[in-house]
Amino acid sequence: MTSEAKLNEMCVNTIRFLSIDAIQKANSGHPGLPMGAAPMAYTLWTRFLKHNPRNPAWFDRDRFVLSGGHGSMLLYSLLYLTGYDLSLDDIRNFRQWKSATPGHPERGAAPGIETTTGPLGQGFGNAVGMAIAERHLAACFNQDGFPVVNHFTYVFAGDGDLMEGVASEAASLAGHLKLGKLICFYDDNRITLAGATSLSFTEDVALRFKAYGWQVLSVDDGNDINAIGIALHAARAESNRPSLIRVRTHIGFGSPHKQDTFEAHGSPLGEDEVRLTKKWLGWPVDPPFYVPDEVLCHFRNAVEAGGKAEAVWNNLFTAYRSAHPELAEEFNRAVNGELPRGWEELLPVFPADTKGIATRAASGKVLNALAPLASFLMGGSADLNPSTNTALKGLGDFLPLHADGVDTQGSTGGGWSYAGRNIHFGVREHGMGAILNGLSAHGGIIPFGATFLIFADYMRPSIRLAALMKLGVIYVFTHDSIGVGEDGPTHQPVEHVASLRTIPGLVVIRPCDANETAVAWRTALLMRDSPTALVLTRQNVPTLDRTICASAEGLARGAYILSDTEKPDLLLIGSGSEVHLLLAAQTELRGRGINARVISMPSWELFEEQPEEYRERILPASVGARLAVEAGISLGWHRYVGNGGAVISIETFGASAPGPLLMRKFGFTVENVCCKAVALLERESA
Repeated sequence: MTSEAKLNEMCVNTIRFLSIDAIQKANSGHPGLPMGAAPMAYTLWTRFLKHNPRNPAWFDRDRFVLSGGHGSMLLYSLLYLTGYDLSLDDIRNFRQWKSATPGHPERGAAPGIETTTGPLGQGFGNAVGMAIAERHLAACFNQDGFPVVNHFTYVFAGDGDLMEGVASEAASLAGHLKLGKLICFYDDNRITLAGATSLSFTEDVALRFKAYGWQVLSVDDGNDINAIGIALHAARAESNRPSLIRVRTHIGFGSPHKQDTFEAHGSPLGEDEVRLTKKWLGWPVDPPFYVPDEVLCHFRNAVEAGGKAEAVWNNLFTAYRSAHPELAEEFNRAVNGELPRGWEELLPVFPADTKGIATRAASGKVLNALAPLASFLMGGSADLNPSTNTALKGLGDFLPLHADGVDTQGSTGGGWSYAGRNIHFGVREHGMGAILNGLSAHGGIIPFGATFLIFADYMRPSIRLAALMKLGVIYVFTHDSIGVGEDGPTHQPVEHVASLRTIPGLVVIRPCDANETAVAWRTALLMRDSPTALVLTRQNVPTLDRTICASAEGLARGAYILSDTEKPDLLLIGSGSEVHLLLAAQTELRGRGINARVISMPSWELFEEQPEEYRERILPASVGARLAVEAGISLGWHRYVGNGGAVISIETFGASAPGPLLMRKFGFTVENVCCKAVALLERESA
């Protein structure tokens, strides 16, 4: 064995045994993946990956995603060895309280972690989003001789990832979009948590990805780093197709009794098996967490190489700024997430109108008013642009310049290229959610995605991860209630608003009219550290007369007094399409000698962020008679109406009938609001 081959073997085994020792010390974790995948990880990170451990945020770095997040110790070992700000003590502290090395990779827990992974397939979808972001920004900013955006996205995925539908949706779109700078390593070890993949999975993954439009390469021996390197060269040379490199690995490689078994997947090897594995691979049994000096020195070459790579890019960008100052300024704004000067002045103001406009339509007008100036606002819908009103008109479709078979029917205008800002996700809500997270995590883009509210459940895992990562993704959910009408209960969301409100860190906004919708968009764009769900109507709702009612600016505080009275006897609280009923009921009740305060409460989350003094001013404890009205289940509303209050809600599924009829049948009428209000006051005075 040559000295180079011996060093390579030592480096690979160092990754393996750091992972094994950390998992054994924690008595928790998944040793099999890092043991089998260590050679391809070593090859990528030391020979191909463009990164700077001293500046993990360098924008033109390659992105690396470990989609099988259960194998997190593989990533932590690589980060420590190549010189990121992660210590050997952090490795020893794997899976412990407030550790920088949690059980699955968490964005922000340690430098160098690009995205939070764990739910299988999500990381793969994130990687597709990152690759879209790279292609789009390159198309927008690169000039002849100035490739300021020029990096690859690499993802490690296993059988579990590729079984999940979210990965299939994302892979299909990636092939269609010809994302040539996306490279996936398929860790083909044929084992999942419950046993051999043959129990449930016999498809030909390579043929599936070829059908998606991917280049498929194969490495038959997962320990052959030369073959892995050859495959990587071929993948990087292919510019018109994403690449899948199928690498035949052995889960738990080197374990005498657990290699190639499901026992190596989700549990520590055990002290005896760790000792036997070290002996089998010629590694010192003691001390644990052993890192040979020559190995660390070799890995740490990444620091110098990364510094040089970034310095070259910095010089390139300095020249770019001189040659193209306006583009350079816009690029910096995009990278830093800074909205352009004057963008808020473009927000439309809608005149009072009793007939009104659907908030989905108002949203579309707001979006198209802002998009030309906010050039890094990018997104689309799950094949629902005509219904969700999310097409950015005239701003182009994100497609390859030579997109075979593309029909201009349904185009948003402005042609197609990677500079286009409309992403046609197709009927792929699962994939869209994960891709949006990748777009946001990559940086340089404020992404939005739209579908009907009823299909938010398809996106829930991705929404949850966006909240966990504090990503500024904007979701546009339309057709928000039984007001959908004739489509019936399959398309009428009843529990969905309440369900979204249960996700920590997600801001849910259900505006009551066009002007609240404009403020909702402004609020969402200003919140770069949390995702926002805009919940919008299909049906028209009145545009309120703001010379009589309070300004829609109150939406930014979550709840505000829309129409007040002296010494209110009653609080009427609502969101969305039901708020105008409360205003009409206020007038009716006034004629009966009852003073009611009307409160628009579009966002619980924003309201809860307000000072206690403000919340008490809006919902004074002295007024116990409170009635909330929302066309959904009542879950959660009792925190605001209290024991003495009531909720007009829907506690069953909807029905197929015209929307206005359904609203009447389910009690969303001025008459019923007044009836419930009077009953509340009578009960309170009894």
